[in-house]
Order: sequence, then C-alpha cells, then structure tokens
Amino acid sequence: MNTTMQTTTNMRINANRQAATIGTSTRKIAAAAGLLYLITHVTSIGAVMLYDPILKNTDYVLGTGSDAQVLVGTLFDIILALAIVGTAVALFPIAKRQDEGIALGYVGLRTLEAGIIAIGVIPLLAVVTLRQLAGTAGTDAETLVTVSKALVTFYNWTTLLGPGLVCGVNTVLMAYLMFTSRLVPRFIPILGLVGGPLIFVITVAKMFGMFEPMSAWLGIAVIPIFAWEVTLAIRLITKGFKSSEPASEPALTATNEVLSAV
Repeated sequence: MNTTMQTTTNMRINANRQAATIGTSTRKIAAAAGLLYLITHVTSIGAVMLYDPILKNTDYVLGTGSDAQVLVGTLFDIILALAIVGTAVALFPIAKRQDEGIALGYVGLRTLEAGIIAIGVIPLLAVVTLRQLAGTAGTDAETLVTVSKALVTFYNWTTLLGPGLVCGVNTVLMAYLMFTSRLVPRFIPILGLVGGPLIFVITVAKMFGMFEPMSAWLGIAVIPIFAWEVTLAIRLITKGFKSSEPASEPALTATNEVLSAV
C-alpha cells in the first residue's frame, strides 16, 4: 500500500514538473514571437525613413556625399526579413497543435514575404553603386537617372508584393487560427481578420493605378494590420498565450492518468 502511495505521489510530482516545464517553454516562445513582431515594425519603419533620399530624389544617383543612410536602411530591411521568418518559426510549435496546415502555410508565406523584401534591397544597392560610378569616364547622366528610376520602381513593386499582398494573406491565416483557438483575446485576431483583407484589396487597387502612391487610403488600410501585430506582440510579451492553450494538454493528460491510477 505504501509503495502504491509513493508511486502515485512521484507520478503527481513528475506531472506537475512537466506542466511547469511546458508552461515555461510556452511562455518563452510567446515572448520571443512578440519581440520579433516588434522588431519587424521598428526595422520596417526605420528602413522607410532611411530610404527617403533615394526614393524621393530622382537625381539621387547624380549626387555626392555619403551613402551610409541608404546602406543602413538596407541592413534594416535584411533584419526585417529575418525577423519576419522568425515570427513564423517561433509560433509554429504552438500553431501546429491547433492546425498544422495553417501553421505550415504561415511559415511558407512569411518566408515568401521575407524573400521579396530581401530581393527589394538589391535594386537600391544597385543605385548606390551607380551613384559611385557617376562622373567617371563613359557614364551618361541621363542614362544613370533613367536606370536609377527603373531600379527604384523595382523596389516599389517589391513593397507591394511582399508587405502588401503576401502579408495580407498570411495575416488572415494566423488571425483565423488565433481567433478559433482563443490563444489570445478575440479582439486581437479580429484586427487581423479586418486588416489582412483590407491591405490586400487596397494593394491590388494600387497595383492597377486606382490609388496614388502613399495615398490616404493606403495609410488607413495599414492601421488595422499594424494594430493587430502590435497588440499581439504586447500580449505575447506581457501575458503570453491564454491558459487554455493546447500546449498544456500533455501535462493535463499526464495528470489525468495519475488521478485515474489512484
């Protein structure tokens, strides 16, 4: 009898330890994902601000001075791309317990979004290189400006395809998973379910020339998706996932087995 009671006690202790370990691991995953989401916003906003001279000055390629500002912007975009992939990888262990297909789709689409952003860095680096060649023998100012404009346009297209179209789709995927699983308060994924389709539609309209670049409509469309990612990030960093998340299921199963054995 004493042996049975001791065994049961040990099983309870082990189950509690397993639950504590899983809870700690899940909390770290949530904090890491939230931090990565915040990094994506800091770097994306920073990159746009640093790109201001090259995007708004058509004669940038003919100018002189340091290119450090643009180069730092490209570094921000590379960090942004890595952080975007990181959010999907960090959330995957939790998301796959709800719906593995959606979890895999989110990883794939976030990777695609990051890849497009990384590709967008290349034409801007090419403009910097052309700027360094300006004034050397055999270079034509008019040709340099024309090529520079084409490269900047290339970059602008990548901002539509990656942070616009692809981001809109992957936002809907993760917001839907969060909404149905109740891993976070439902008002958070609702922002994503509104913001994802909205940014997708506005981006498509912009692609077909229905809105001027940086129009008020595009600014409005960004608000819900921005709010979705920021509120999700703050929630994950400060409180993590709700206690009903499936990450605790293994520990609950172990506890039930112990209770049934008593």
